[in-house]
Amino acid sequence: MIKLAPSILSADFSRLGEEVAGIAKAGADYVHIDVMDGHFVPNISFGACVMKSFEGRTALPFDVHLMIENPDRYISDFVTETTEYITVHQEACIHLNRTVNHIKSYGIKAGVAINPATPPFVLDCILADVDLILIMSVNPGFGGQEFIPSSIEKIRYINEIRTNAKLNFEIEVDGGIQKNHVEILKAVGVNIIVAGNSIFGDGKINTNVKAFLSK
Repeated sequence: MIKLAPSILSADFSRLGEEVAGIAKAGADYVHIDVMDGHFVPNISFGACVMKSFEGRTALPFDVHLMIENPDRYISDFVTETTEYITVHQEACIHLNRTVNHIKSYGIKAGVAINPATPPFVLDCILADVDLILIMSVNPGFGGQEFIPSSIEKIRYINEIRTNAKLNFEIEVDGGIQKNHVEILKAVGVNIIVAGNSIFGDGKINTNVKAFLSK
């Protein structure tokens, strides 16, 4: 069964608490927190203070995506009782194994993401150590982009290794995902879908969440 992690990057920032409560009521599985620093990606979003403001407003676990330089400096800021995953970018980590172990030292599940231009084989040596692999299906930094079709082959590659090596990490995909993408993403091994504009864009949060989860 596919899980859904709506990205609040596409939510109405003036009503974030209500929007987060809305996706929880509709049946979403996670709150996806996109953290951007204006350096690793050409945009700035929000930080740990905003994320922590959701505590008590929802029981949904936090799926934190750090699109930032030097993520080790900030990992502890995003550690809460509600945080399930903290994901860092392979491209941003000089010592990736050390960073993964840093996340796990807090009792948090560790994820690693790759951008569209990064080949999936760079993850071969870390797959046995992670809890989640995030395939970016758009260039990170802005919402509302179109899904990059070559992401499908990357997911197939990662899923084949997972199956053959009997590994247990989740595969997540993020960027430009519409309802019509769900079936093919499930077929190639995706466990968690991140969706932003297609959940929040028209204001019909309940309808959109249920439509994704019914696929």
